[in-house]
Amino acid sequence: MKKKAWIWAAGSIVGVLVLALVVTFVVRAQAGKVAGTEVEEPVTVQKVSERELSETILVTGKIVPEDEQKVFLEPDKGEVTEFKVKENQKVKAGDPLFVYDSSKLQSEYNKAVRERDLVAKRSQTEINQIADMNKRISNAKKAPTSSGDGEESEVPAGDVDALTSEKLEMEIQHESTKSEIESAQEQINDLNEQINEMTITSKIDGIVVKVDRNAVSTEGAAAGPAVHIISSQPFKVIGSMSEFDTVKIKEKQAVIIRPKVYKDREWKGVIESVSQFPNEEGGEEEFAGGGGGGGVTMYPFKVAITDDTSELRQGFHVSLEIKIDGDGKKLAIPHAAIKEEGDISTVFVLEDGILESREVKTGVSNDEYIEIKKGLKKDELVVIAPHEGMHEGMEVTTFDEVE
Repeated sequence: MKKKAWIWAAGSIVGVLVLALVVTFVVRAQAGKVAGTEVEEPVTVQKVSERELSETILVTGKIVPEDEQKVFLEPDKGEVTEFKVKENQKVKAGDPLFVYDSSKLQSEYNKAVRERDLVAKRSQTEINQIADMNKRISNAKKAPTSSGDGEESEVPAGDVDALTSEKLEMEIQHESTKSEIESAQEQINDLNEQINEMTITSKIDGIVVKVDRNAVSTEGAAAGPAVHIISSQPFKVIGSMSEFDTVKIKEKQAVIIRPKVYKDREWKGVIESVSQFPNEEGGEEEFAGGGGGGGVTMYPFKVAITDDTSELRQGFHVSLEIKIDGDGKKLAIPHAAIKEEGDISTVFVLEDGILESREVKTGVSNDEYIEIKKGLKKDELVVIAPHEGMHEGMEVTTFDEVE
């Protein structure tokens, strides 16, 4: 019985001690809150300093040839009689790719040439006749005639006029013949052009990547190209960037290109162009890179790869890093120091161990720092990532300063 009483008494004493400790802790905590003189959570500060606010823009893109040519069959030209190239063959601009059946046109051409030649012969005959008539007229004017009394007299004017009239008719006929020759030649030229068009040629220097001898449209599907050529020039990158990025990008700006199929490898390039016109709605999804979402307009861009592209392939997807240099050093602090309250930006400044809430005006920024146009001075200490509970006039006894 005495043993149980002792255990109960000991338990009561322990309980009283625990309760006293809890009460003491709560009272001290409340006192600390009321006094507001200490910050129990760690405080990190950094000096306001001048920095070059360079920015890195990240977008995505796709490797494409400098140029390409896709040649589709034209049913109205008839059947293809011969393909002049094969896949992986190098071609030059002007090289024949394939030939349509031009036998009918060739027959018409030959006929037109024969008819022109016949008319040309007639024209030459007429020229000879006119030349002969000129001689007759000249001789008629020079040759004297005899009168009845044996004396010479001039050629009657009527004979010369008749010859001249005949010559005029010959010249009119010859003009008509010349018109026939011109018309025949025009027909020949037109047929020759049509025959030449039956031979399809390459428009670029490049490599034939596809030859489809059976490229015809099927029901419900468009026909594919009969011949596909890609440029032999170095590859390029195309993609799209948001309206927010386009205003920062300039031509010839350096770009780092990282193909997704190669880890830890990169190629150098430069911005070649950024379109003034946005992607059309419903455009190809493959061009929509670089993020963006509802309410953001995307603009196509093109990057020239300045390094050797022999290890790259058409269609490779890449990430691109574009560094935007600032226009000189600016007073700046980390983004994490800024507190946004509506349209007002504030920071906590630590001075002589006391926190001061100060409104600031910000400017340009990069991924880590933001420019301070007004509200802070160089070397002042600002609180990085201020935690809940900080307030104007709070005392800070210890803090960590970072560079």
